[in-house]
Amino acid sequence: MFRFIQAALVDFTDLLFPTLCLGCRCSLTANEKILCADCRIRLPETGQHREPYDQNLLNKFAGKVPIQFVASYLFFSRHNLVQKLIHQIKYKGQKEAAKEIARWYGHQLKTESQLANQIDVLIGVPLHKSRFQQRGYNQADSIAEGLSEALNVPMATDILARTRFRDSQTRKNRLDRWENVKTAFAVLRPEAVEGKNVMIVDDVLTTGATLEACSIELLRAGCKSVSVITLAATHR
Repeated sequence: MFRFIQAALVDFTDLLFPTLCLGCRCSLTANEKILCADCRIRLPETGQHREPYDQNLLNKFAGKVPIQFVASYLFFSRHNLVQKLIHQIKYKGQKEAAKEIARWYGHQLKTESQLANQIDVLIGVPLHKSRFQQRGYNQADSIAEGLSEALNVPMATDILARTRFRDSQTRKNRLDRWENVKTAFAVLRPEAVEGKNVMIVDDVLTTGATLEACSIELLRAGCKSVSVITLAATHR
């Protein structure tokens, strides 16, 4: 009887306050999460994890820092569905969406590639404590958490820190982005990454400046290799 009443209450709540697709804002069915089936099918997947040494993404770091491999789930462009999702994740408190979408990608990585076997620890790009207090969460950590669950690879939030507050990277070019972040990170526990294969996790790979700055500090701390994984990446 209790289960029947509980199920009825859930159905009634869903009727009054339906969960909406983050893409088209239609009501989700009981079997859908975050996106409706139509929007999920329309996600512009890169398929790039099957070719993690693809130069299109590695070239963002060429001649700057040695990156083992790069993998991104989706193509990001202005006004597309992915931009809408990233905006919701980054600025609208949708950290559960970040975890769920990361799980989708993690399952692909586990079944369609060998990348998980080359990772010892996942580290999300950290926020400065002021930015963290403003948002209440770090979207990169949420993404790393979803990947960690799907890949069965540990994540850490106490190794890399953002030590300097910098303004937004959104409207900056590559050089300005680098100047903005080149001294913004520090490794708090070098012993935790010494000799390890580290995967840095972020929401979007654009110029790569932030990820480059993180990678340099991790390599200086003695990690064996650094790789990059993001939910999305720009074409350029």
